[in-house]
Amino acid sequence: MRKKMVVGNWKMHGNLLENKQLLDTITSSLDGLHEDLIAVCVPYLYLPSVQNQLQHSGIAWGAQNVSQFEKGAYTGEVSALMLSDFRCQYVIVGHSERRMLFGEGNDVVAEKFVAAQHAGIIPILCVGETLEQREANNTEQVIEQQLMSVINLAGIESFNKAVIAYEPVWAIGTGMTALPEQAQDVHAFIREGLAKQNSNVAEQVVILYGGSVKSNNASELFAMSDIDGGLIGGASLIANDFIAICRALRH
Repeated sequence: MRKKMVVGNWKMHGNLLENKQLLDTITSSLDGLHEDLIAVCVPYLYLPSVQNQLQHSGIAWGAQNVSQFEKGAYTGEVSALMLSDFRCQYVIVGHSERRMLFGEGNDVVAEKFVAAQHAGIIPILCVGETLEQREANNTEQVIEQQLMSVINLAGIESFNKAVIAYEPVWAIGTGMTALPEQAQDVHAFIREGLAKQNSNVAEQVVILYGGSVKSNNASELFAMSDIDGGLIGGASLIANDFIAICRALRH
């Protein structure tokens, strides 16, 4: 039986006071739900305070990006070993905003995936297509290439210690959401593709949906057989919305 999971991606939002208030509300409201996996991925600067606040809560924490390099003259970068100093359990790699705004290609994303695992951190690998690619019927080709870059570098078994997040780029921050059946089709394609190489890995890997999940659509999305939870953007910054999405894991 696969675990269900919700991960909040705060992106470049928050401050010390707002973060504390948000997490105070979430932790007090989600007490007892921790047989499901709940995590927040926060800006680097807030990892120490988030670690301090969450370390006894049952809620995990992580980062939104990581360098592919272990150390060296890479000004402004943060390594996986640095993240491990703050006991990060997760790190997002290959988010569409990193791919599109910062030019991270499939090979770089694969290297970041490996760097995270070498430091004992679980990578959340984001894959997904743009609207242009979907309209050209290239969704499956794009996602296969994104996955194969990781498999070619790290091997199929690397997904035993990873999470995948399908995020249709056209549904991020736009208010548009893939229909549950559309999302399910892509999740099934991902799982079937992995199964061609290792059926055990494919069956156990957690695949999240990450395209404008809200409190009013989470239950319907999470009811799909291959959708194991969500990677939540804007709604993770609103305590009541995030709490409702986490509770939707149970329905």
